[in-house]
Amino acid sequence: MAESLLEIGNIVGTHGLRGDLKFRAKSGDPELLMSMKQICLRLPTGEVLNVDINRQVLHKGQVLLRLQGYESIDLAEPIVGSQVLLDESLLPNLNDDEYYWGQLEGLQVVDRERGVIGQLHELIGTAAHDTYVVKGRLGEILIPAVHQFILEIDLEARIMKVDLPEGLIPEEQ
Repeated sequence: MAESLLEIGNIVGTHGLRGDLKFRAKSGDPELLMSMKQICLRLPTGEVLNVDINRQVLHKGQVLLRLQGYESIDLAEPIVGSQVLLDESLLPNLNDDEYYWGQLEGLQVVDRERGVIGQLHELIGTAAHDTYVVKGRLGEILIPAVHQFILEIDLEARIMKVDLPEGLIPEEQ
């Protein structure tokens, strides 16, 4: 696993005493991890580790992972907060208008009328649809990830073009 690593989610907590870790997907199907034998973790310290998966199970709509070498709560707790990364070649192919979060993070966001409004900073998954968090000169802007607002995504140019309605963006000073 080298430069084609994409963030697919985070370790958000522990479960039980045997080192099970709660995985939260950034977007899409958390069951993606159910067939994986190894993942890459970017620890909160910035260190990157390749770790074998001993066990994965679905529990209340999320995946619990038990990782080789982290089979107790004391060993697993320092991993909480880590990003889960997978090599792009291991990920299922998506439709033309679908993307993995790791492909979108950091894109410059350009509104049709207002020009550059900031960078894509975070993705919030909701029951209805994902929401992009853009941070820039106008502060933090929440953009529903729906075709109505997202005009174009150009991964090569690292730009997302949007057309946002009045009220979604704070009025400029």
